[in-house]
Amino acid sequence: MIDLFYWPTPNGHKITLFLEEAGLDYTIHPVDISAGDQFRPEFLAISPNNRMPAIIDRNPKDGGEAISIFESGAILLYLAEKTGRFLPEDIRGRTAVTEWLFWQVGGLGPMAGQNHHFGQYAPEKIPYAVTRYVNETNRLYGVMDRRLARVPFLGGADYSIADMASYPWVVPWQRQQQNLDEFPNLKRWFENIAARPATIRAYEKGKDLSAAPSVTEEGKKILFGQTARSVVR
Repeated sequence: MIDLFYWPTPNGHKITLFLEEAGLDYTIHPVDISAGDQFRPEFLAISPNNRMPAIIDRNPKDGGEAISIFESGAILLYLAEKTGRFLPEDIRGRTAVTEWLFWQVGGLGPMAGQNHHFGQYAPEKIPYAVTRYVNETNRLYGVMDRRLARVPFLGGADYSIADMASYPWVVPWQRQQQNLDEFPNLKRWFENIAARPATIRAYEKGKDLSAAPSVTEEGKKILFGQTARSVVR
């Protein structure tokens, strides 16, 4: 059994995508990031960077004590190695998948995240910042589109953790001020993944939580106002 500490954000969806594809038993523990749940001591004990998702695997592959993992990319790698799925065993295939996984973690996620922040949440609209991150998101979509002109999935011939990492960050393409019609290869990939039964199940898991009230002004202070000196509850 896996305990998943989760909120229905792109990074949260990455993990439910894998768990549903692999058919692993898991229990969701909601982490309401607008309410500050990510700063609770019991959560910080498993996710010291106060970010979700995180997991506790009660039945690790080595048969030992439960193991906790934080950071979505690390979780995907851990689960792939645990199950022997969605990560090739051959060195070239594995390298390609990990390249694109790290590309998402270091590029698409942070840049699209700043796109969301300055476009949706910033208290004042700063044209330079909005344009900067909309353009960078556009550039990264182009990187994916060129890659997907050559192969069906980001890692190559098969669906992998690289796709699971990137897909949730393309779901809000309209919010990111992008147009998928400009990227036909990316659009084909996106629609393919959206139609997978496990993808549909994964997004259903977060529907009730997604229906919660939108981020309040107090929630913004919690999400965007923390420093090293912030009080940990």
